[in-house]
Amino acid sequence: MNFLDPMMGGYGGQFAAGILLTLEVSFCSYAAGMLFGMLGAAAKLSRWRAARVIGGSYTTIVRALPELLLLLIAFYVLAGEVSGLAAAVGLVPADFSFSPFLVAIVSLGFIQGAYIAEILRAGVLAVPRGQNDAALALGLSFWVRWGRVLVPQVLRHTLPALGNVWLNATKDSSLISVLGAFADVVKVSSFAAGATKQYMLFYGLAALCFLVISLISMALLGMLHRRSRRGLHTA
Repeated sequence: MNFLDPMMGGYGGQFAAGILLTLEVSFCSYAAGMLFGMLGAAAKLSRWRAARVIGGSYTTIVRALPELLLLLIAFYVLAGEVSGLAAAVGLVPADFSFSPFLVAIVSLGFIQGAYIAEILRAGVLAVPRGQNDAALALGLSFWVRWGRVLVPQVLRHTLPALGNVWLNATKDSSLISVLGAFADVVKVSSFAAGATKQYMLFYGLAALCFLVISLISMALLGMLHRRSRRGLHTA
């Protein structure tokens, strides 16, 4: 069997497309997770009790429930209910339905955001209060204070943990294979293994794909972490 020639029974093209889809879902869901995480962290650090309750409920509930269960609820329940409600009030056509890709990345991002919120919250609290006070004393604006003074220090504390969330995001992307609407690496390997009975080959290739992604990610994350600590005295 020529693995690289689909016309000869190979699955090289499908695997390449599956890897691309896996990376797309990972990047997009992680970006969405960062957005949810920043909102969640801001809520948990808010002076308003209602915001703290909402933020705490978000992180507690999401981290307590299985990720696959949350994904299934979002895909088969919430997406249909929201589109049906939007159609009922005339915002969208009656036959409107959300893109499966959009539902997948928002759902996975919502899940990852709960973990990122706790990481960012801890990172903000790890920055000495005097840093913010000094920036205020210098008359720095809100955006300059956060962009030039506080955020670099928060990232220094949080990059390793945020990197772990990214590595989990690459693996969590495989959850979409159970939805039936995506041909990611896991789905392609499952189909190919079932069709050819070469389970070791195709599941091994899927594992190798994730291993390569993780190794490259860890190398890049290590470079970022070292860069974030430039000039930091480590006795």
